[in-house]
Amino acid sequence: MKIVLMSGSTRRDSLNTTVLETVRHILAGLPGAHETADLAVAELPYYEAGLELADGSAAVRAAKDLVAGADLLFISTPSYNGAMPGALKNALDWLSRAEGETPSPLAGRVTAVASASPGGRGGVEAQAGLVAVLERCGARVVGHEPVGVARAAKAPTEDGRYTDPELVARLESLTRAALAAAGTRAEVLV
Repeated sequence: MKIVLMSGSTRRDSLNTTVLETVRHILAGLPGAHETADLAVAELPYYEAGLELADGSAAVRAAKDLVAGADLLFISTPSYNGAMPGALKNALDWLSRAEGETPSPLAGRVTAVASASPGGRGGVEAQAGLVAVLERCGARVVGHEPVGVARAAKAPTEDGRYTDPELVARLESLTRAALAAAGTRAEVLV
């Protein structure tokens, strides 16, 4: 199964990238073959119709190909004033665009959503807007209680991933729900 991990943050060592590294670690411990790839929102130019009509850019074409070839898209977003950051919205604007007879890479794509923030709510308030945009683009958002990492800058980490057992368990639950939604039957590890 091919899984694209997309951090809504442009920071190199972001809290949301740490969420995705935790998901990558969880996937490595689950049965089945899981190939992961990263989509960096900072590499995409600002959406502009003229650029799209001129065949976009190499970064946009690569991002669309990556998502179109994925079985699952897993996004973790920060909360900027209660909403997803502009860079993430920009990436979704590019990914939402169909090309001729080829549908949008987001159309029908199973997508899981999480968030992390240094604040006490864990960025959960940004998830509603993100989910609304994804659904408008035709993505199939995984039904799961929101997973937000509160006070994420203080959460214990090791090797670039979170290690708090309760947090890892919540991310594993979301990951399993996402795999199930994408058609994989992950066995419960005892």
